[in-house]
Amino acid sequence: SKLSVVHCFYFRGGAELLFDGVKKHQVTLPCQPEPWDIRNLLKWIKQNLLKERPELFMQGESVRPGILVLINDADWELMGELDYKLQDQDNVLFISTLHGG
Repeated sequence: SKLSVVHCFYFRGGAELLFDGVKKHQVTLPCQPEPWDIRNLLKWIKQNLLKERPELFMQGESVRPGILVLINDADWELMGELDYKLQDQDNVLFISTLHGG
């Protein structure tokens, strides 16, 4: 069976305000038959970590425009975006570039 993996998720640029102000989450994802990809991860984050106003973080099954996603310091657009398969010890950083007022 697949072992569950530990990942760090970081929220910056105001995105952390949707997560009770917590900027770093160290998470052990539950085991599942298929490898975790970003698409499934976002669903999991929405159900388990997101505390308020999901529309400010998610749009459909992806992050909303204006949220930059970095996987191990590389732009997720270079990594396959939603289809990227998470590896053990990956760091995923979500930075909001939208500043409300």
